[in-house]
Amino acid sequence: MNTKQALKKINGVDVDRLFGTINDIKKTATIAKFKFRVRNQWIDCGHNRSEVRDFYGAGQDIDHLETFVLDADEAEILLGEDKGPNPVEYLLHALAACVTSSIVYHAAAKGIEIEEIESYVDGDIDLQGFLGIRQDVRRGYEALRMRFKVKANVSDDELQEIVKLGPAFSPVFDSITRGVPVAVTAERK
Repeated sequence: MNTKQALKKINGVDVDRLFGTINDIKKTATIAKFKFRVRNQWIDCGHNRSEVRDFYGAGQDIDHLETFVLDADEAEILLGEDKGPNPVEYLLHALAACVTSSIVYHAAAKGIEIEEIESYVDGDIDLQGFLGIRQDVRRGYEALRMRFKVKANVSDDELQEIVKLGPAFSPVFDSITRGVPVAVTAERK
């Protein structure tokens, strides 16, 4: 039997490698420190473009197999040209993707197979805050809602427990709900 056939995959996750990584981190905690990067450049009006090329992890710089390009813009009603999702839509995407991945990985670690999973995320923003019209109105999201549809051979109670794994372990959920310090600096180009 070749190595690829011997791998134990649940939900597409190589569970043996997952537990191997966990054990490696338990032995050498410093390899758990990661730094993710994005380089963004303004193009015009609300349109800007980010590139994701590399990151630092497991004690080294690592190049992605390809550079990922993410365009962001505003819809026409928000004075943009609609050349990409707007930044707050990217935030919803990041939240949905991270919570979903957390559910999938942690379910796999528990030996639970998921056949399908979909999420729906929406949020409310009052532009009076962003536009500086009212100081008492938050500039960002006032509320977010996530809803999951999961197909798995588990009881209703187990289904609820699986979905709770996402928010419990998602770095993006944690960053949004608990906040994170952000240092902002500027220099001349």
